[in-house]
Amino acid sequence: MRISFHGGAGTVTGSRHLLEAAGTRILIDAGLFQGLKKLRLLNWKRPEFDPAGIDHLILTHTHIDHSGYIPRLVREGFRGPIHCTRATFDLAKILLLDSAHIQEQDAKYANRKGFSKHRPALPLYTQTDVRKAFEQFRPVPYQEWIDTGRGIRARFLQAGHILGSAMVELEAEGRNGNSTRFLFSGDVGRYDMPLHPDPATPPSSDILIVESTYGDREHDPQPVEEQIRVPFEKVIERRGVILIPAFAVGRSQQVTLILRDLINAGKLPDVPIHIDSPMAINATEIYSRYIDEHNLDSCIAADGRSRLFPRNVFFHRSVEESKQLNRLKGPRVILSASGMMTAGRILHHLSQRLPHRENLLCLVGYQAAGTRGRTILQGGKQVRIHGRNVPVRAERLIVHGLSGHADRNELIRWIGSAPRPPATVFVTHGDPEAASSLGKAIEKKFGSRVFIPALGDHFDLDSILKKGRNRS
Repeated sequence: MRISFHGGAGTVTGSRHLLEAAGTRILIDAGLFQGLKKLRLLNWKRPEFDPAGIDHLILTHTHIDHSGYIPRLVREGFRGPIHCTRATFDLAKILLLDSAHIQEQDAKYANRKGFSKHRPALPLYTQTDVRKAFEQFRPVPYQEWIDTGRGIRARFLQAGHILGSAMVELEAEGRNGNSTRFLFSGDVGRYDMPLHPDPATPPSSDILIVESTYGDREHDPQPVEEQIRVPFEKVIERRGVILIPAFAVGRSQQVTLILRDLINAGKLPDVPIHIDSPMAINATEIYSRYIDEHNLDSCIAADGRSRLFPRNVFFHRSVEESKQLNRLKGPRVILSASGMMTAGRILHHLSQRLPHRENLLCLVGYQAAGTRGRTILQGGKQVRIHGRNVPVRAERLIVHGLSGHADRNELIRWIGSAPRPPATVFVTHGDPEAASSLGKAIEKKFGSRVFIPALGDHFDLDSILKKGRNRS
């Protein structure tokens, strides 16, 4: 057995972990690299592994840094089944098509404006590629075992990150009759958050592969409502626009619920809330389908559909509606994808709203290195959008605690809730500082043997497991 890391190693994006056991090759996630240009260029590079040689792809959830490479993988020759939860498949049908649409539109825009170095600029994949990939999806319920053949089986457990998100428990039988248990965390959600349930208690595992997005920090314990109430009230008083770049799946719905609760409680004036993202609108509709299936927090089910479609919230699907929204004056709130401001309609809103001091840009999620969000987070005075520099004069607000990722303490809590700690841990999907910090904490707390893989690293698991047994 061996495992190799072709993404999500030394960085927060592009998750692709390849497990080889009993002659079977299983890829866990196939995400896009985002952020720094040197990382984005990896999306165009053929993987070190042969896509045609992959037997199964297991998808933890639909965020693009975990799923966005799937259509390209299929184009490159992958023909195996793609296993995921039912909600993940429903969301993938909108997320991946939207990803392809954005790439096609950005390529057309670049060709029209002439700011791309490539002649012509091409999309990484098309909507036709996405539809072809859908034919290979095999959705299954949580807890149901998937037989991948040759003594290997896997199942999904609730991860609490977004709708349909899962950790993957995988068992591989050895030649001597002993089995090895793996647990791939995917993205671990937070505890006691609105909209999504808590992550499930992890089963015991011999080898844990765990994310570390927030592995070196703790989320602000101050309630989100308290963080935003006064700043938002001031912007509304000066008739500004509150612009919130938010991930279309999960974050947009969560932020809208929190804003409506504040307005309904009389803690904020009743201003229009605009969701300008076809993908976020479609995702909201999918969320409503799963209200009664234990996929959402119990507080949502108690109030039913109205919590996901509250009053004075307006949905904008068409490009023309989005353009009209850009011409509207404040006070109002605009939520638009993408969360790290890498693509999509949010770029046009940034161009329109950032130069004006009465407005507020509210960051509500992780901003990867190399993204416009990270530039603004670090105090940048301008950002590059569609080939031109846009000044950042709008007020900035960083909201902590809304992340869908568990922080350092929550990750330790989650690992510690297993019946027994894992003997070996691979810390992935984090910046180097975050991965290192979490790795040291795991070693100290659980005595596990910790590895922090770099991009392209391969590990002989038979040797690692043998050393682990010798140590015990």
